Amino acid sequence: MGSVETGNVGAGSAGTDSVGAGSAETGSANAGRERLARYSLTGPENQAAVNAGLAGGAWFRSAVPRKRMKELMKRSDYPAVRDTVIWLGLILLFGGLGTTFWLIWHSWWAVPFFLAYGVLYGSTSDSRWHESGHGTAFKTRWIDEGLYQLASFMIMRDPTTWRWSHTRHHTDTLVVGRDPEIAVMRPARLAKLLVNYFGLVDVPVAFWLMFRHAAGRLTADEADYVPESEWHRVYRTARVHLAVYAVTIGLAIGFRTWLPVVLIGGPALYGRYMLQVYGFTQHAGMGENVLDHRLNTRTVKMCALNRFLYWNMNYHVEHHMFPMVPYYRLPELHEEIKHDCAPVYPSLWAAYKEIVPAVLRQLRDQEYYVRRELLPGAAPFNEPTPLNDGRALPLPAETAA
Repeated sequence: MGSVETGNVGAGSAGTDSVGAGSAETGSANAGRERLARYSLTGPENQAAVNAGLAGGAWFRSAVPRKRMKELMKRSDYPAVRDTVIWLGLILLFGGLGTTFWLIWHSWWAVPFFLAYGVLYGSTSDSRWHESGHGTAFKTRWIDEGLYQLASFMIMRDPTTWRWSHTRHHTDTLVVGRDPEIAVMRPARLAKLLVNYFGLVDVPVAFWLMFRHAAGRLTADEADYVPESEWHRVYRTARVHLAVYAVTIGLAIGFRTWLPVVLIGGPALYGRYMLQVYGFTQHAGMGENVLDHRLNTRTVKMCALNRFLYWNMNYHVEHHMFPMVPYYRLPELHEEIKHDCAPVYPSLWAAYKEIVPAVLRQLRDQEYYVRRELLPGAAPFNEPTPLNDGRALPLPAETAA
């Protein structure tokens, strides 16, 4: 795909004896822990990024004629209502068929229907949460907000904290110490990433946060990006969500069946894997501390089914450059700016052939990142200083002060 390696080109190539290798491994592990600590939103890296001009920085955007951009930003209820009706209809259909086979025929044929139900509930609710959270999916505001609240519950995210978290993610995409939504750090926490294909990290954390919020408390990171005037909404929502889960568990115990949990809450575990499959294509292995989405974000071609499930979020460079363009206009936006970008990845497989080796290499070389080559005639990358060339080098002491 034309990627160019950067960072420590010769890292790890020299031979060492067994003692030296052990020391190097220990040093690498310590360096990895130190670098992971830089992602904290409450550490010194946060203010250092602000002082360095990386927070709320001037991002590159392709030149699109003003009239054309206004056309692309125009919202309509029809596409999103149509897609939402189909989506909810499929959820009800597969959930109903699974329940019927379970209760009436006690048949294993319930399993494939629940698996389909689980993916629609536990994975594709993420893209619905995302688009309605931007307020771009529908022209009618209350429909947008209704879908956002529903999808937030399904994906086990507080609608208030995550709205502000995602705002920060767009303002400071992959800026170390600022972006709260960096899923694949350097070095990657591989065990966490793998078990989270089945929600074994996100779901327990979600419940821990619900209990914390219900008790009237936010985490330090949340307090960094959620205005205090919004905190009461967080507490109220957590109490409502916990009440729903309490009723669900009560029904399961009372009727001595797992069915209520399979239908409510359970899909966040057994149906979450496609959320990870789609999500890692967005930024994994790409440059950090850059002010150009072409350096930290991917656009991947997907088939019609995946585009429906993912609500066109595979056009992710386009979305980050112009987040107010509705998902159903992103293919058109792609045509407007593709001359300025690197070639798109032709498939999920092509993207993962780059992602997996890059993430594995970053375990030992935290300065390495995937750097794509732009098409001839494209506007050059926006990287005015070595601080934002993608390696995310430690900021100098005088900058962090």
